[in-house]
Amino acid sequence: MTESPQHYAVIGAGPAGLAVARNLDKRGIPFVGFEAGPTVGGLWNIDNPRSTMYHSAHLISSKRMTEFREFPMDDRVADYPHHSEVFHYFRAYAERFGLRARYEFETLVTAVAPLDGKPNKGWQVTTRSLKNGDAARTRSFRGVIIAVGSLSEPNQPRFAGVFNGRLMHAAEYKRPDIFEDKRVLIVGAGNSGCDIVVDAVHRARFVGLSVRRGYHFVPKYIFGRPADTVGGRIKLPFPLKQRIDKLLLGCFTGNPRRFGFPRPDHDLYESHPIVNSLVLHHLGHGDITLFKDVARLDGDAVVFRDGTRRDFDLVLTATGYKLHFPFIDRRHLNWRGAAPHFYLNAFHPVYDNLFLAGMVEAAGLGWEGRNEQAELIARYIEGTEKNAPKALAFRKLKSGPFPDMRGGVDYIKLDRMAYYVHKDTYRAAVRRHIHELRP
Repeated sequence: MTESPQHYAVIGAGPAGLAVARNLDKRGIPFVGFEAGPTVGGLWNIDNPRSTMYHSAHLISSKRMTEFREFPMDDRVADYPHHSEVFHYFRAYAERFGLRARYEFETLVTAVAPLDGKPNKGWQVTTRSLKNGDAARTRSFRGVIIAVGSLSEPNQPRFAGVFNGRLMHAAEYKRPDIFEDKRVLIVGAGNSGCDIVVDAVHRARFVGLSVRRGYHFVPKYIFGRPADTVGGRIKLPFPLKQRIDKLLLGCFTGNPRRFGFPRPDHDLYESHPIVNSLVLHHLGHGDITLFKDVARLDGDAVVFRDGTRRDFDLVLTATGYKLHFPFIDRRHLNWRGAAPHFYLNAFHPVYDNLFLAGMVEAAGLGWEGRNEQAELIARYIEGTEKNAPKALAFRKLKSGPFPDMRGGVDYIKLDRMAYYVHKDTYRAAVRRHIHELRP
């Protein structure tokens, strides 16, 4: 693959990276893609050594609310596809649009630094081949789009004490056979934690679930249809939608507090809801025992905040992930708190050639929402290359102050919510800018 200093570097071949590659290609912008895994798909390729996927994983949003608009999933694919179907989808997407040939696979990006110390002059990207152990290679690029995802670096809690059994993070989990005839504790009741605790029910001798806070549970089906496809045709003010949806969910899932969950410290949609009603099913059948937050580890036992003590063989922490960009100095990413501070979570406020793609979360955003973000990045690059007045106007806009993309939602104050947005507010802003940047 031949590149020049006029090329852009795209780091990552997951959904966000592929969306960027597709949109750069549409606009005729030369680029080279880098992917540490052996093929496209990012974490959805369970055979990728860096994947945090597990064998029972499925999409938690339905296929029609998740897919790229220009490349719908096959009608024969289930409403909530298995991770292997999703991986197949990304391979087919890359094949359909000729994106595989634009990537160097099994290539780890180890450093991204300003060219001659001047970011707007360009970037030096250093890579290392994982396939044949080649020495580091450094190349110059006009700009860099980082699309490495947000679910690869485990957020591992630190517990007081020592545990004699096995202590692992969900990132290490692949198959439920590790639970066979063991006393298992899952720490954390997010979507992955709830998936894994249901896996454990069928293999373990005893299953505990440690929770720190309450949650809002959403069933995957309402009225026989995927829950995220019900409603939405009529746009309601958010507070009204919130009240109506809470009433509807109460009819389908009941009150999780009757199963022992604490009262949520946030309202519906102020954190990502748990799309898993099987946990409530198994709690109702006595297959799972709820515990308070972990206070400390003590040999064979775990001691909880209320003083309860219980012996376990395996403790699995499903405590989420944190943003991780080890190849670039944090000062170039305008970090504030738990995340980089970029306009629309994508545009550096000062540099015109450094972008973050996919660093955005919202209920219902799907891959199409990320594709729109990628299109805006590509159109901005195209405009700046031509010194188009509309791109110059956008350059001033992205320097701040930034408009609020939360849509009036008071998101819970957690690190993982630092880059959360309100879907409709965010997509409306992105689409407006796309329209403005069109020639």
